[in-house]
Amino acid sequence: MFSTEVNYEVVTFSVGDTKAGTKMGKLQLKNTEDNSVLNCILWEETLNRFDNKIFRTGNIVRIVSASFNEKYNNCLVSVLELIKEAKTGLDEKQREKYYEALIDYINKINDEKLNSFIMKYFIEHKDKIKVMPAAKLMHHNYIGGLMVHLLECLQYAEANMEMSEYKFNRDNIFAACILHDIGKIFEYTIDLETGLIDYDENFRKEWISHSQYGFSLCMSEGFKKVAKMIAAHHGRSDWGAIIDLDQKDLEPELYFIHLIDNLSAKFGKISVAQLEEKGA
Repeated sequence: MFSTEVNYEVVTFSVGDTKAGTKMGKLQLKNTEDNSVLNCILWEETLNRFDNKIFRTGNIVRIVSASFNEKYNNCLVSVLELIKEAKTGLDEKQREKYYEALIDYINKINDEKLNSFIMKYFIEHKDKIKVMPAAKLMHHNYIGGLMVHLLECLQYAEANMEMSEYKFNRDNIFAACILHDIGKIFEYTIDLETGLIDYDENFRKEWISHSQYGFSLCMSEGFKKVAKMIAAHHGRSDWGAIIDLDQKDLEPELYFIHLIDNLSAKFGKISVAQLEEKGA
């Protein structure tokens, strides 16, 4: 049953073209009371009445007027009210703090060739690295989210390596944590005013995924073991992995990077709200 008293959190928003040549907005909302998902459509005439900032991920909104389907999980929105504006992500001071923390980890890599390559790459792409999200929807989907995710992976990996009797190559593990998602700086676009995230169509014309990019980058530089960890970090081929971890006789490092990545994606500071709560 529709109620104007229900608050929703903005999950995703995108604009596409209809067959008639007009614009159509697709808005996904999450009910703040029961976490149910509501998929919404906004026609062009409705979109023109809104400032795009209202569709920022994490915003709390209220549906004032809409028509719903029988199951009340899809609707056509006419009027939307902004209740609480969400933070877009890390501010400039926080972004610099996370970037410097990543540089500190790069400096822990003793292999001079590997250290030099990653450091040069981070300096060259600093502006993108500091603002890009780690995902459009699933985790760390806010300005600077990629850096938060990478730092979490490094911290989890370092702590677990210290506790393990297995002799990890720390340089390769740190490099894989840093580079496994680096293709996302090209895979996504993010509006620094609204916080809205989308896919970069130019990237998709050249690459299959960010995993393929990271794998190719490391292979071209001769870091084959790091490349292999990146190829497996999604765990399963149907999740986007180049190497499926169901195969036999794989190196333990491949499982390690997958588990570290998954740990951050599932339990890290995945939302802006969590960053605010933890005082990042």
